[in-house]
Amino acid sequence: MFDEDSVDNFKKSYQLLEKYSSLELTSEIEKAGLIQFFEITFDLALKVLKDYLEAQGYIVKSPRETIKQAYQMEIIDEGHAWIEALSSRNQTTHTYDEQFTEKFVQDIQQVYFPLFKSLYEKLLEEY
Repeated sequence: MFDEDSVDNFKKSYQLLEKYSSLELTSEIEKAGLIQFFEITFDLALKVLKDYLEAQGYIVKSPRETIKQAYQMEIIDEGHAWIEALSSRNQTTHTYDEQFTEKFVQDIQQVYFPLFKSLYEKLLEEY
């Protein structure tokens, strides 16, 4: 059902994010690292979802469509939070703002990491 290479890459990235998301991050470099782990994990999660949907015969042309379809198929929970994660992910590539960074780090730790955890656990059940 899921592409094994995509799943393995997602799992590795998730495990790095898990390792650092519970730490208290004080320096800019630590926060930047966590954001980088988030970006990679998010992108790999989307790849896993897109590959899965395409294997099921769906054609998804954008990350937003991927999220919506995966939510409708109950592969992921909290579709609105995934859409917010997508918006935040897009913002990180175009903006550096200290306030945004502080809030984003909190969101990664409190909102987005649990989304990835849920997907990770679902993938563990499959493999």
